[in-house]
Amino acid sequence: MTDYPLDAKGLQCPLPVLRARKALKTIAIGDTLTVEATDPGAVKDFPAFCEATGNALRSSGQRDGVYHFVIERIV
Repeated sequence: MTDYPLDAKGLQCPLPVLRARKALKTIAIGDTLTVEATDPGAVKDFPAFCEATGNALRSSGQRDGVYHFVIERIV
């Protein structure tokens, strides 16, 4: 399993999710995408995005004003 970073800091909704969607299409099933975002809306957007797309949100958190989301590509 490989982890790929995605820097979405400074982007406002819906750009972090749109960039994540595009990035997930380029990685293999079973790999993860680690997204860093500063938009507070991402806290609700990424769980909803993962549920809607069938991918798995493996972890999320916030540190120093940056939100972190680890998404595993399932489909």
